[in-house]
Amino acid sequence: MKERNLILPGNPRYQPKEMVSCFGYDNLYGKVAAVEIATLQTLGEIGVIPGEALAEFLPSIIEDILAISTTEVDKIEREVTHHDIRAWVRKAQEIINKKLARWVHIPLTSYDVIDTGRILQFRKAYQHALNPSISEVIELFIDLVKRFADQIQIGRTHGGHALPITVGFWLATILNRIVYNWQQMDLYSNGLVGKISGAVGAHNAQIGLKFTGSNKGKTFEQRVLDKLELCPARISTQILPPEPLGYFLFSCSMLSATFAQLGRDCRHLMRSEIAEVAESFEKEQVGSSTMAHKRNPVNFENLEGMWIKTKNELGKVLDTLISEHQRDLVGSSVARDFPIILINLQQQLNTLLRKNKDGVPFLSRITFHKDACQRNFKMSSNLILAEPLYIALQMAGYPRDAHELVNRELVPIAKKRNMLLVEVLEEFAKRDSELNIVMNAIPKEVWELLHCPESYTGDAEEVALEIVAYAEKEITNLTYIRKE
Repeated sequence: MKERNLILPGNPRYQPKEMVSCFGYDNLYGKVAAVEIATLQTLGEIGVIPGEALAEFLPSIIEDILAISTTEVDKIEREVTHHDIRAWVRKAQEIINKKLARWVHIPLTSYDVIDTGRILQFRKAYQHALNPSISEVIELFIDLVKRFADQIQIGRTHGGHALPITVGFWLATILNRIVYNWQQMDLYSNGLVGKISGAVGAHNAQIGLKFTGSNKGKTFEQRVLDKLELCPARISTQILPPEPLGYFLFSCSMLSATFAQLGRDCRHLMRSEIAEVAESFEKEQVGSSTMAHKRNPVNFENLEGMWIKTKNELGKVLDTLISEHQRDLVGSSVARDFPIILINLQQQLNTLLRKNKDGVPFLSRITFHKDACQRNFKMSSNLILAEPLYIALQMAGYPRDAHELVNRELVPIAKKRNMLLVEVLEEFAKRDSELNIVMNAIPKEVWELLHCPESYTGDAEEVALEIVAYAEKEITNLTYIRKE
């Protein structure tokens, strides 16, 4: 056999090996062949194809049909048929014995095999590549959340210091999104359907066949798709209704965005002036072609960049949600790019799972600097309890707007003198008897909290661990095949 061209759709730089069996160029007709084979077998079962002809449909012949390469089909299409599926049929007929060859592609239309074959490709890519990779990433995330569930970190809104959280809580927000989007991917992958409904979707040629066997209440379409472990679309034109695959690809894109969120968060936290996060830097790695001191966030940037690629690929899916009448050719070339969405997602997963020479995945090699987290936290620790302070004052009976008091009067002095807000309040209360009465009405435990910014983390640690438990449950529910 000649060497096969296994390049994946999209940029040749991004070629995750897990996707090659599904979308490698010379493997693209494998699932087309699977649909044609199931159809021939069904024709034999219902008595349309004579038994002696079907008896020569040996496993070795089936194997050869499944191995028909895209390159071979392309050659016949260019030189003879100018039609891709009729080119595949010619190639298959060269392999099959003459008695059976005449039955190839009866009673099918091109998109019975193309659309259904495409669904089989996407389902395999999810079940055998994406699903186990997602499971592995989640397991690594669970470990990170557990390890850093209680490590203090300043929360940030609008780019500025907000309220205290923990590193584990931040990571748990990402983990929650990963699990949710995985659930949606699994749901929509199970909703993928096939079609064997003919040139306009009305099963015209199938009804015209004179079946000699009993169909036991099942249609020809159902019988073929049963062999492929697919359900038929409730109704179709020459092409499948676009929604099942569209929703599946959208869910894949949503998960891609979640990994991009991780990439963006880490990339910003890796800035020199923040330095709470760092990528691992391997022994012979280079950060810059000229600035030898640089340690660039190459993997974090790649996570976000792959999402930008995916977002634009999703636009092609949206463009093919409409077609003219029962079918036109406008979307056929566009749909050939749909696998890029899964390829990009697998690339992101592989970035997180890629092991160094010691066998440690990248995700486990990310450093979360405790000292930097503490340093950054202390930069504004004297101010970040503005929220509980104003609420405590208001609840203790402060007659005016406590938010205005804290915002306009206490914060400027606390900033200037590097004091806790509550310490400034104590000074104010010495000169204001009304404020002193209110201050003394604040419960003791709240008063102690106002002197300890590190304690104002809410339920960050508890919620982070709840997300861990949720993720552990979903791994059990959703993992299809675990990698060896």
